Amino acid sequence: MSAIVLTRDPAHFTARFTAMASPCEVLIDTTDATLARRIAGAVGDCAWRIEKKFSRYRDDSVVQKINTTAGEAIEVDNETANLLDFAATLTTLSEGGFDITSGVLRRAWTFDGSDRVPTQADIDALLPSIGWQKVRWQRPILQLQRGMQIDFGGIGKEYAVDSACTRAEEIASDTSVLVNFGGDVAVRHPRRDGEPWRVGIEHAERTGLPARLVNLLRGAIATSGDARRFLLKDGRRYSHILDARTGWPVEGAPRSITVVADTCTQAGTITTLAMLQGANATVFLREAGVQFWVQ
Repeated sequence: MSAIVLTRDPAHFTARFTAMASPCEVLIDTTDATLARRIAGAVGDCAWRIEKKFSRYRDDSVVQKINTTAGEAIEVDNETANLLDFAATLTTLSEGGFDITSGVLRRAWTFDGSDRVPTQADIDALLPSIGWQKVRWQRPILQLQRGMQIDFGGIGKEYAVDSACTRAEEIASDTSVLVNFGGDVAVRHPRRDGEPWRVGIEHAERTGLPARLVNLLRGAIATSGDARRFLLKDGRRYSHILDARTGWPVEGAPRSITVVADTCTQAGTITTLAMLQGANATVFLREAGVQFWVQ
């Protein structure tokens, strides 16, 4: 758990901390320092709680408990069950391209910018441990086959953003708060003067620079891309966005997709489904009728 650093800008307070291996910030449209500290603390606590509960890297997380059942059935709590239901729906919508049991592919893939691309034999060795259809899930009882694991990494951050916004509203429903966890953003209300928050969308090729600025009165923005996580070998770039059906990166996918939706979870769902369309991503997004940008 990191410390929260709260600073005062001319028109709002900004709180910064680290969670889920991402830089996080909360912009709070108030001049009340006490209120800003309360909101910042609540948002930080929300992010850290979700990270602690669902991180695959922690020995005390729910995910670790599930992943070490060795084929035995386990009863999960309501929040975990909701995430499992959502993940199952996303698997159905993507026709198996998205699958929370595909996290075992990290044993073959490490997207660190190097040229270490796994062999087909490496991938084939892991594919038998992937497939939601192999899981027995009858809420609240979950049973994985021996050797299988789950990983909420593909949906957890967007869920955390929406949860943090809800927590901020519980404290001050009339205060505009922008929550930004690693580039996934949500806003519930316009600012005091009726103006929008201005959100930068990172450039896919020039890391750290905005490709455009988006005015956001309310709603959410999610971005999926390979600006920071990729491999490069023999002139070919391998994105970290894997197709669970093949174990390989999606062919022909854009470098980056950004979607605006009512909630961060919705925006993230659409970006994920679009990325899995590969070269047909733009067609998919147009048919979805959402506001989007492709790089």
